[in-house]
Amino acid sequence: MKIALQEAAELLRTHDNILILSHAHPDGDTLGSSYALCRALLALGKNAAVLCEDEIPCVFSFVAQGMPRPDFEPDYVVAVDIATVKLMGDCVGERFGERVDLCIDHHYTNSMYAEKVLLDDTAAAACEIMYRVIREMGVEITPIMAECLYLGVSTDTGCFRYSNVTSNTLRTAAELMDLGADCARINREVFETKSRSFAALERLALNSVETYCDGLFATVLVTQEMFRESGAGESEFDKIAAIPRQIEGVLVGAAIREQKNGTYKVSVRTNPPMNAAEICAQMNGGGHPAAAGCTLEGTIEENRQTLLRVVETALRKAGKI
Repeated sequence: MKIALQEAAELLRTHDNILILSHAHPDGDTLGSSYALCRALLALGKNAAVLCEDEIPCVFSFVAQGMPRPDFEPDYVVAVDIATVKLMGDCVGERFGERVDLCIDHHYTNSMYAEKVLLDDTAAAACEIMYRVIREMGVEITPIMAECLYLGVSTDTGCFRYSNVTSNTLRTAAELMDLGADCARINREVFETKSRSFAALERLALNSVETYCDGLFATVLVTQEMFRESGAGESEFDKIAAIPRQIEGVLVGAAIREQKNGTYKVSVRTNPPMNAAEICAQMNGGGHPAAAGCTLEGTIEENRQTLLRVVETALRKAGKI
């Protein structure tokens, strides 16, 4: 059942022993919104903690510094920035997928799996919603909370470059800066700094770029062997996802990551008028109009052909080929 902001804030004020779930393969938005909420609940004297199936990438680790571990049996479960149960990861999803009391999200593809859902698909990031929720809870936003929230807003907008940015997104960022967020540091560390291992991974990935449909569709591939050769962790793949779309003339870009279990995670990024969520929905995935994802099984060549078939159909439907 969809609820309003005020009801979500009241539910959080009145419950205790609250477990906050972040999605697997965590990004800045799910982590920033989860840990900002956790800090707000702790400020209210609540028992709260964040649970994520996968390790937090080093570049985002500041959000979790000094935070408690989830070592209690929760009475109330909150999912943040999670559109479907499968995005929680296998272990977390199996344990808590049917126990989510409240979901706070900005994906229009949300499957409404939670008992109550605060959904605003006009928000550029879950952190944009969480900022309003915490204010409605009556909690003073500290500088570290502001930095958590700014992290999510900036990462889900590509540092305010994507088409999902609204005037409210920019106002939110400005207010978070006023509240003490060190935006310059976050921008530098997240968007401008590359580890040596990522630079090596990027070099290998660039050699894999292929284009199709007269240059309207491009792919990049990262294999497990590339991770081993570069020394990069899988969390460093995220910055690779934008590469295909940045090529001149490309309307649909797909970054393909081989996973340890042999399946392939596909991150699709689009330029107007193409819709990434609609493309990924054809492969049992989902996301946003400009950024979405799915998981494919089979060989890399089989998956390339699946992608090509789906994207060709979408381009033809849009009148581009």
